[in-house]
Amino acid sequence: MHCLPVRAAFIAASLGCLLQPVLYVRAAHAAEPITQLPAISIRAAGSLTLDTAVSTGSGLDLTPLETPASVTVITREQLEQRGDSRLSDAVSRSPGLSHIGHPGNGGEALSARGFTGSNSVMQLYDGMRQYGGVGITFPFDTWSVERVEVLRGPAAVIYGEGAIGGVVNIVPKKPQRGPVDNEIQARLGTDNTQGLAWGSGGAIDDRFSYRFDISGNRSDGWVDMGDSRNLTFSGALTMDVSPDFNLTLSHAQGWQKPMRYFGVPLVDGEQDDSLRDKNFNVDDAVIAFRDRWTELSALWTPNNAVTVRSRLYQIDSERHWRNAEYYDYLPASGLIKRSSYTDIRHQQSQTGNTTDVRIDTHLFGLKNQVSLGFDVNRSHFKHSNNSPYGGVSYLDPNGADRGEFIDVVPATPRYRNKASQYSLFAEDRVELTDAWSVLAGLRYDHINLSRRDLAGAGTSFDQSFSNVGWRVGSVYDILPGLAVYVQYSEAADSVGSLLMMSPSTKDFDLSVGKQWEVGIKQRFWDDQGEWTLAAYRIVKNGLLTRDIADPSKSVQIGQQSSRGLEATVGLDLGAWRLDANAAILRARYDDFVDASNGTAVSRSGNVPTDVPQRLANVWLSWRFQPHWTASAGLRYVGKRYADRANTLELPAYTTADLAVQWAPRPDLTLALRSFNIFDRHYAETAYYNQTQWLQGPGRRFELTANYRF
Repeated sequence: MHCLPVRAAFIAASLGCLLQPVLYVRAAHAAEPITQLPAISIRAAGSLTLDTAVSTGSGLDLTPLETPASVTVITREQLEQRGDSRLSDAVSRSPGLSHIGHPGNGGEALSARGFTGSNSVMQLYDGMRQYGGVGITFPFDTWSVERVEVLRGPAAVIYGEGAIGGVVNIVPKKPQRGPVDNEIQARLGTDNTQGLAWGSGGAIDDRFSYRFDISGNRSDGWVDMGDSRNLTFSGALTMDVSPDFNLTLSHAQGWQKPMRYFGVPLVDGEQDDSLRDKNFNVDDAVIAFRDRWTELSALWTPNNAVTVRSRLYQIDSERHWRNAEYYDYLPASGLIKRSSYTDIRHQQSQTGNTTDVRIDTHLFGLKNQVSLGFDVNRSHFKHSNNSPYGGVSYLDPNGADRGEFIDVVPATPRYRNKASQYSLFAEDRVELTDAWSVLAGLRYDHINLSRRDLAGAGTSFDQSFSNVGWRVGSVYDILPGLAVYVQYSEAADSVGSLLMMSPSTKDFDLSVGKQWEVGIKQRFWDDQGEWTLAAYRIVKNGLLTRDIADPSKSVQIGQQSSRGLEATVGLDLGAWRLDANAAILRARYDDFVDASNGTAVSRSGNVPTDVPQRLANVWLSWRFQPHWTASAGLRYVGKRYADRANTLELPAYTTADLAVQWAPRPDLTLALRSFNIFDRHYAETAYYNQTQWLQGPGRRFELTANYRF
């Protein structure tokens, strides 16, 4: 695992050495201009996004204004201006989304519309999903990202089960026709934070174009023993076989050693600021993630009415945790009791193909767009652990010696799960008039899951699941640039991570969710402004709850619901740029029974854990001089609950960011940023132990330099 940075650096250097002579030759031969290539259209960097085609809301490449759903885009310009180097920070500025990541779920889990985790809020890389909801560990860095597309609400029609709350699609930078463009970025910040990145892309000749990005970051962290390291690489090469057919080979991989930090325990039910920057893990703790994504895609446009896309891909992930994970404060002695010495390894692989065809045609004289496709993949997941996760130690919170990992039981392979999945999907959009369109979609998913016990405990099984997801929606343009829409959709979630399914949950069906949504979207002031407003209600049935008669057993009769309002506004007035959003929701367990000390307790009417019911984000920038821009941002996250009983409340918090950018030359930009400038102390989420909270980072500063050539 440690050799990945060396290999990635070697690949980067080798590609750079191979490509640069070719690029210099192209630059030297002005008589053979790259303008022979077909021209492409590029929107202005500061433009708003309601009229920009996106791939996440539909398979028909509609704009958000044409889509009967809530779709927002974080552009590359916004990523650079806000300075979020981690994707989790960037994504959680989207309307209605909050970050609930911790080391156990890879650090990237999200909450949306009252539903949480990778089983309900799907995360994609360039439209592809890593199947099974085990935990998302890639991508994690924003350097190679072109934009982030967010679809809120059920998305089963496009992506299958596991997206009742929404979908976040990370779209990477891709090969583009045009002159070669290079960019280097260097970062320095508090806590000995350092980052270095390089990107390059453009046309090699009239048939080949490429994109290459590499970035690495390190930090000592804001807590004791909070050091972290990561490295990510992505590269793609496109060959234009003919004017209507091209092939793209792409590869991306990442390596992470995030902070080995699992939060701090509550003291008498309250947060203790004296423990805030303490780390109670063992000295030889390990958290390491390694991911690889490889894809060969084909795009064929035989005529203006037909587009065929096919993608063959391979995804591999390896994850390792070896930590003391549970901490409890002992009032009598003032010591920290550490337990759950956990050693877990994941080996996950996935091979698949997704293919679709889009046809622009007419139906009874009306404009009609149709998309048909299939998706097939096969996944393998091997789980090794040291269950029953024994080991206990006692630690002085002010001591320097944290001790070493306790091996009560050695980690061994325990089970191997395999999933074979296929789906068929279709969408159809009919323009009944120039102002009125109807969109409908249907998807059938079939999943066969098998588990093979590797420890001789007789827990093997084979199980199948299937689901039909669908939606129907309509958009009506009241005026040019002003549209109202309505949508109804049905989707499904698994009752747990499919690739980690145990014998105790194998006989339960998928949970089914239904959503109604209405909204309005508008461009105004000659496309210098836009705003959206959406209202929705989601009901999810088939939750696992405890049997009232026997709390030791689970039954699938639970229900959870949410309803809310989401609003966004964007203004691009040249020197001024404003982006703001707010979300208000009411999320509840409608029918849910929990077990407490062996007794069945109803949680009906309570708020689900990790769900803030108030969220808001504001970002304002001002170009006060030709080469100077000042920016300020606010992030508000409402109170959440750490337990289903709603007795442990994580307080609401607001953080403020400031930035100033200076561009002394067209090819050079310097930026000084401060994050959480008022040093607000807050808890991001609770770990699996409800009284153990992960604290958010305090005030930090960062200086960034970008050079383009």
